[in-house]
Amino acid sequence: MRLSHSTPIALALALAFSAPALAQQAGDWTVSVGAHVVAPKSNNGALAGGALAADVGDDWRPTITAEYFFSPNWGLEVLASLPFEHDIELNGVKAGSTKHLPPTFTLQYHFRNDSIVTPFVGAGVNYTRFFDEETTGPLAGTDLSLRPSWGLAAHAGVDFAIGTGKWLRVDARYLDIDTTVKVNGTRVGTVNIDPMVYGAAFVWAF
Repeated sequence: MRLSHSTPIALALALAFSAPALAQQAGDWTVSVGAHVVAPKSNNGALAGGALAADVGDDWRPTITAEYFFSPNWGLEVLASLPFEHDIELNGVKAGSTKHLPPTFTLQYHFRNDSIVTPFVGAGVNYTRFFDEETTGPLAGTDLSLRPSWGLAAHAGVDFAIGTGKWLRVDARYLDIDTTVKVNGTRVGTVNIDPMVYGAAFVWAF
């Protein structure tokens, strides 16, 4: 049988995608670098006794995670990022903006840790701190403040092996983020941000 010039390349690709990926072991670390979009749910709450309907906009930023493996399947992950910035609308009119940092700790289970395609699920806790609030439009000249939030978090995704100890990850998170809103020191209500977080990242094992 005669082989074409492309046969060695095809064989190499077939072997690369059929060989098992290197499984994590207890004591291993992975680090990921990527980008994610924080997409708050619509209709984020009513303020001032129901007179004002709040809506929080989307934003994306670079993200980084680190995960420590207790076993080939179980790991504890921490999520960090550059500050996200969101516009805030009241009754459809931009009234301000805020920045936030959402460090999140998640206990995760990785299925078939030695395979090319590795799905995972996790649950944990999120802490969100808001800062640099600015006001405009109907809130121009007022002092807007958003209280920090503690809430539950859920995480799911899939890792695609692209080499020994390297993966491409696509994932989604749900974060329970509720914040008390104050204007000039007076509480005006609670905003339920509760975003979905979507993104992709490159993952390295150490």
